[in-house]
Amino acid sequence: MFRFLVRRTLGALVILLIISAVTFWLFYAIPRDPAIMSCGKNCTKPVLEQVRHNLGIDHPVPVQYWYWVKGIFVGRDYAGFGHCDAPCLGYSFANREPVLSTIQDRLPLTLSLAFGSAAVFLVFGVGTGMLAAVKQGKWQDKVASSASLLASSMQIYFVGYIAMYFLVSKLGILDNPSYTPLTDDPMAWASGLLLPWLVLALIWTANYTRMTRSQLVETLSEDYVRTARAKGLSRSNVFFRFAWRGAMGPIVTIFGIDLATLVGGAIITEQVFSLQGVGQLAVRSVEQSDLPMVLGVTLLSAGAIVVFNIVVDAVYALIDPRIRLA
Repeated sequence: MFRFLVRRTLGALVILLIISAVTFWLFYAIPRDPAIMSCGKNCTKPVLEQVRHNLGIDHPVPVQYWYWVKGIFVGRDYAGFGHCDAPCLGYSFANREPVLSTIQDRLPLTLSLAFGSAAVFLVFGVGTGMLAAVKQGKWQDKVASSASLLASSMQIYFVGYIAMYFLVSKLGILDNPSYTPLTDDPMAWASGLLLPWLVLALIWTANYTRMTRSQLVETLSEDYVRTARAKGLSRSNVFFRFAWRGAMGPIVTIFGIDLATLVGGAIITEQVFSLQGVGQLAVRSVEQSDLPMVLGVTLLSAGAIVVFNIVVDAVYALIDPRIRLA
């Protein structure tokens, strides 16, 4: 397992290096002057010249990329604007602060939103799917399948505003969505994010219900499951020891990708509930043509996907003995 993790980590570093190089080239090698895009709309000519000098646009793109990579490890000084300590992902001329500092300020909210909603839709989605598979063909299965089909057809921007209107404005059941750091007040943290968790989980729970049901129905018809039943094992023992573990592989894969996507920024959810997370930061960076910030958010999303894929591979080995033995 240790050799596997080391090998996958080294591969992940190479992938992130390639992604950063491609992203850097796309943003800095386009025909439009990156200095104008990085400087912002109200940029004077002296400031524009300073930005162009700091970005090193007079150098070839590979040299510019080398300076950017070097800044990650040793930091970089942006004369007239500020200094970025290592690790440095660049300097945002729109926000007048290092990219990494801005992302660090927004990331706790996005992580709270991602992991909180993931816990809700994983528990309810997998649980409902398991119930539908066990009660296949019965009314529980039909109700769960119909509800998941209806919920998966909805959109967050529609459900979010409806939930805000009824649950917050009209009935006052839930608090207005807001973010309080977990270390400051755990109750305020949970109550402020409860509505976004539920709305986001409603859509994703439907997908996991249908996926869990289909995987379990297929696994329950496998030969090794029928053999376990023929040997006299109890129904619950067969279900959790053999069928459930055999069906969890694809679900773990999708969950890792979905969680990484949420960590990279739940853009629509943060926009609907006016939460200042990484998703909102990405949208605002694109609107302001803040290329260093866009590059930093892109690398964050790519890094989350790579890291969670490594975690998924490790979980595979714990679930499936065949992979562990291999």
